[in-house]
Amino acid sequence: MYVAVVPNRNSPPAILLRESFREQGKVHNRTIANLSHWPPEQIEALRQLLKGNYGGTSVLSSSVEIIRSRPHGHVAAVLGTMHRLGVETMLDAKPSRERSCVVAMIAARILEPASKLATSRGLREETCHHTLGELLALQTVDEDDLYAAMDWLLARQEKIEAALAKRHLSEGTLVLYDLTSTYFEGRHCPLAKYGYSRDERGSNPQIVFGVLSNGEGCPVAVEVFAGNTADPKTVATQVNKLRERFKLQRLVLVGDRGMLTEKRIAQDLKPVQGLEWITALRAPQIHKLAQDGVLQLSLFDERDLAEVSHPDYPGERLIVCRNPLLAQERARKRKELIAAAEKKLQEIVRATQRKRQPVKSAERISYLVGRTLAGSHLEKYFLWEITPAGFTWQLNPQRIARDADLDGIYVLRTSLPRQHSTPEQTVLTYKRLAHVERAFRSLKSVDLEVRPIHHRLPDRVRAHVLLALLAYYVEWHMRQALAPLLFDDHQNGAPRTSPVAPAQRSPQALAKAQSKRTPEDLPVQSFQDWLRDLATIVRNRIQPRLPSLPAFDVTTRPTPAQQHALTLLAVSL
Repeated sequence: MYVAVVPNRNSPPAILLRESFREQGKVHNRTIANLSHWPPEQIEALRQLLKGNYGGTSVLSSSVEIIRSRPHGHVAAVLGTMHRLGVETMLDAKPSRERSCVVAMIAARILEPASKLATSRGLREETCHHTLGELLALQTVDEDDLYAAMDWLLARQEKIEAALAKRHLSEGTLVLYDLTSTYFEGRHCPLAKYGYSRDERGSNPQIVFGVLSNGEGCPVAVEVFAGNTADPKTVATQVNKLRERFKLQRLVLVGDRGMLTEKRIAQDLKPVQGLEWITALRAPQIHKLAQDGVLQLSLFDERDLAEVSHPDYPGERLIVCRNPLLAQERARKRKELIAAAEKKLQEIVRATQRKRQPVKSAERISYLVGRTLAGSHLEKYFLWEITPAGFTWQLNPQRIARDADLDGIYVLRTSLPRQHSTPEQTVLTYKRLAHVERAFRSLKSVDLEVRPIHHRLPDRVRAHVLLALLAYYVEWHMRQALAPLLFDDHQNGAPRTSPVAPAQRSPQALAKAQSKRTPEDLPVQSFQDWLRDLATIVRNRIQPRLPSLPAFDVTTRPTPAQQHALTLLAVSL
C-alpha cells in the first residue's frame, strides 16, 4: 500500500492511495481512495506511516486512528508452513468451508490449544484473538461448524494417512510405533475405559492411541483404542495398516518390549513375509538368560555391548548392552527404596510390640506388610514371618545380589540379519523410539494439549486425536526449519563413542544453551516463545478521520530476528 501522485495535465496532480498485488505472476495495482482533497501535511504523514515510520506528529495523530490490532505474525508462520507442506490439498483437493474449518482447528491447536467453543470464539470477527479467522474467511463460524468439520475430516482419515505414508515411508523403510493414553473428563463415551494410566490419573477413564512415524519421528498415522486395550493387542491392526493400506511389502517395525511380546511376534510378525522387527526382552526373559549362563559380566570387559544367541530365540539375534550410568542409577534407586521399606517394616514391628493395643492379628499384620510393599516390586527383597510372638523380617541378600548383577543391562531382540544391521546400528535404531516419546510429550502437555478430552461421541474423539496429530505434523516441520533458533540440537548430538552410551549434546547446542544466542547473534528461544514473539507482529486496522475514506490495514514491520525466523520457515507476511 502506497501513496501515488498521478499527473493530470493542466490540473493539479491526483493523490491516490493505492495497493499493489500479484495475480497469475503479474503485478497489478488498484486504487483504494482519492486523497487529492487532503492537506499536504496529512498526505505526507500517511506516506510516512505506510513506510513504517511511526515517529509520530500531531498531524499524524489527528489524521488517522488505530481502531483494532490483531496478532498476525504467528498465524502467518503456521498457515504459511501448512501451505508449503500442502496440508490443504492433502485434506481435500477442492476448497470448501469444511476444509477451511479443519485448517483453522489444526492451526489453532498449535497457536492456542483450547476447546472447540473457545476456538470458534477466537475465529469470529467480534471476539477474534488473531487474524486466523480473517485469513480463512471464517469470521462467522461457530462451534457447530467445527463439529461438522470434524466429522468431515474423520471420513478422510485413511486418504490423509495414505498421502502421508506415500510422502514419508518407502519400501524397506524404518517404522516406529508406540502407544500412550490420555484421560477423559466425563463417563459417557464408549471409548473411555479404566486402564493403565500413563498420566497417573487412575481415577479418570481414558483412551489409548498409537502413533506410527518414520525413522526421523515424522508422524504418519494414528489410531484410537478403548482405554482398557492392552498394548500388544494393537499390533495386528498396525501391521495390517502398513501392509494393506500403505502397500509396504518390506519394512522394519520398531516397538518397545511391552508391545512386541513373544506372543505378538509369533502370531503377528513372523508369519508376515518381508516384515523385520526390533524390540527388547522383558525382565523375566533377561533373568532366564542369566540363569542359563548366556549373560556374563565378562562380556563387557572391553565393550559395552555383545551379540549372543539362545535356543529360545532360533533364527534371531540378541544384542546385550550394559550402560554403566543406568547401572548406577538403578543401584541408587534400589538402595533408597529398600531403606524406605525397612523403615516402614520396622514401624510394623514396633506396632506388634507396643504395650497399648499391640497388633496381634496375622491378617492385620499381613495387610500392613502388603500395603507397605505394594506397587514397589520390593517384596522379592524381603523374607518375613508372622508368628504368635509377633512379626520378624530380614533382607534377602541373594536376590538383591542377583538383581544387582543385571543392573544397567538390557537385551535387544531382532530378526534383522547382521549384513543389514550391525549390533551398533541395531542399538541406535531402537533408541529412535525416543522420537515417538517426544511426539507424545508435545501432543499431551508441552504444546498441543490433547488432554483432557471432553467429547462424548467416539468418532469425535477420533477426529480430535487426528487433529492433534496433524497439528504435530505441522509443528514437527516447523521445528526442523527453526532448529538453529531453538534450543534443539540441530547437529543431532555429539559424535558417540558407543551406541550404548547416553547421547550427548553437540558443542554448538551447548554454546546456544549457554549464551542464549546463535553464532549470528540472534536470540535462541523455545518453540512456544518464538510463536509468542511472532505474535507481536500485528495487523493494525487504520481509520482515516475523514469519513469518506475507508479503513485500511498496516502490518508491523518484523524485527531482524523475526524476519530471520520467517525466512527459515520460507513464509512471508
